[in-house]
Amino acid sequence: MSAFFRKRKLRYPLIALLALGMAAAILISLWSEWAAGIFTLLFVLAFTATWVTEKRVYEATEKHIETLSYRMKKVGEEALLEMPIGILLVNEQYDIEWANPYMTSTLEYDTLIGESLYTLSEDFHPLVKSEEKELTIALGDRKYRVYYKADDRLFYLFDITEQVEIESLYYADRTVIGILFIDNYDELAQGMDDQTRSNLNSLVTSLVNQWGADHGIFVKRISSERFMAVFNESILKDLETSKFAILDDIREVTSKDNLALTLSIGVGAGSASLVELGSLAQSGLDLVLGRGGDQVAIKHPSGKVKFYGGKTNPVEKRTRVRARVISHALRDLIQESDQVFIMGHKMPDMDSIGAAVGVAKMAAMNKVKGRIIIDFDAYDRSVMRLMEAIEGEPELFSQFITPEEALAEMTENSLLVVVDTHKPSMVIDERVLQRMERVVLIDHHRRGEEFITNTMLVYMEPYASSTAELVTELIEYQPKHEKLSMLEATAMLAGIIVDTKSFTLRTGARTFEAASYLRSNGADTVLVQRILKEDLETYIERAKIVQTVEFVGEGIAIAKGEPERVYSPVLIAQTADILLTMKDVNASFVVAERSEGGIGISARSLGEVNVQIIMENLGGGGHLTNAATQMSNSTIEEAVEQLKAVILEDTEGGTNE
Repeated sequence: MSAFFRKRKLRYPLIALLALGMAAAILISLWSEWAAGIFTLLFVLAFTATWVTEKRVYEATEKHIETLSYRMKKVGEEALLEMPIGILLVNEQYDIEWANPYMTSTLEYDTLIGESLYTLSEDFHPLVKSEEKELTIALGDRKYRVYYKADDRLFYLFDITEQVEIESLYYADRTVIGILFIDNYDELAQGMDDQTRSNLNSLVTSLVNQWGADHGIFVKRISSERFMAVFNESILKDLETSKFAILDDIREVTSKDNLALTLSIGVGAGSASLVELGSLAQSGLDLVLGRGGDQVAIKHPSGKVKFYGGKTNPVEKRTRVRARVISHALRDLIQESDQVFIMGHKMPDMDSIGAAVGVAKMAAMNKVKGRIIIDFDAYDRSVMRLMEAIEGEPELFSQFITPEEALAEMTENSLLVVVDTHKPSMVIDERVLQRMERVVLIDHHRRGEEFITNTMLVYMEPYASSTAELVTELIEYQPKHEKLSMLEATAMLAGIIVDTKSFTLRTGARTFEAASYLRSNGADTVLVQRILKEDLETYIERAKIVQTVEFVGEGIAIAKGEPERVYSPVLIAQTADILLTMKDVNASFVVAERSEGGIGISARSLGEVNVQIIMENLGGGGHLTNAATQMSNSTIEEAVEQLKAVILEDTEGGTNE
């Protein structure tokens, strides 16, 4: 029976209706045969009509489905062959087995079959290796968004050329805000008469306005030493290409009149918010001024910063008044503390140790215990000789403690003074920095983007020769309850001598004044020479490195140590200094393996090449003429190649940080 119904395509509702009708007919026949006959006749007619109607509906539905299926199949074939979507099917060797006509015609090939996928573009690699799920690549003059189905080895390519062009136009037209600051306007204008000052203002305004007119920038002078500039990102790109020539123009034109003005610029870019752009521009300007001025900092919301300029040594701007104010503020902080901890950078040098000794003395002058944090297993030979001399004075040596001891002794009222670095990653132990709520920073390096935050007092002077020089000036305004001992004064003088290369580099009048103060307090210059003496073995090692020198560009020398041989940071730095004394060498770089692992690079310059920017681009920092970096996961040869690439890039554009 069921087979009969299925054969005639009866649906279950009709079967149920038939069964119900038969049951009703049987029940009615028991009551009246005449009524049962009439009911049966009517039921058969109704059932037949329902059956016919249901059959017609079923056949119509089936026909509609067949038609729809055909149309869908046809649309699929047309999409595959005619829609503006590229489709590539490749084999296991990534040779093209099939491509739809759109892809073939777009790339202007007679046929793509048999061509290697990588012949079209090497950019397919990340997709094939499953490093990316989707990717934008360029084929010919068009841009495509590519999706890859690895199981079928199938690529879908969607043309997004117009979208990319619209995005480019949008980003190129985004607003950029710049703040221009005349670094030394107040100092120069202070002693001028009204006529000369007016001429100076006219000259600077004319230069800046002409620069704005040449590049399509709206410029407005908002104070005697500040300008506001509004432009867009396409103009910013042109300015980067010219490396912000306005810096050189201002310096060169004003120097002819013996004025030597320099310009600093903070630029905010990459945001649709004008408020955020203004904040980024001011932050960039603050960063530039902290690095010594005569530079440009382009800052983005992500924190990415690009620097340009910085070709001149910063002009000394700090005053005795500022040193006195900072010294008194530090005195108050020390007196409010139960003890003072002093910490320098990893692998401390003479300047770091000398400055730390000076700050510990300031604590003693204010009758507060000073503790110098040091890693006794990580300092170079010259510092080792200084530490041996310090060990001879138990009272001074007892102030040196390990980071673990500092962590155990510190309290909420303790004060931490960080010297000779401003980067959290460079301090001897970051745990100490993180635990301390009261932090003071004293440093002479140009400020980088990485910076110790939440400090109570910052004394950063990139115009100083050394941190020891800054600390010496601060000591002069401290209470005179105690005097510097001979060894304390000698340690600080050694820091100044090492960082100035015996008063030949980055030396100002204040440097000699600080050295004179230390000498008058018993600093022993003979002991300094003994501490800084080198042995014959070190001299020979340095000579072997010098033998490897090669030149990159005009006057830029690169030397490297032997592979798998460890060199001390001092030896690397000394070799760079020696190279700089050679004829026709304007900048020197020495690359060698370091004792703590990785590759170290020491860089020196006479000022024509900004080694600070080059080292910052490799993760380091320093000064215009003295900088360094440490690179991990690199061999010497890889480090040299990266260094060469950055040097060449520096001649064409700025550096990222």
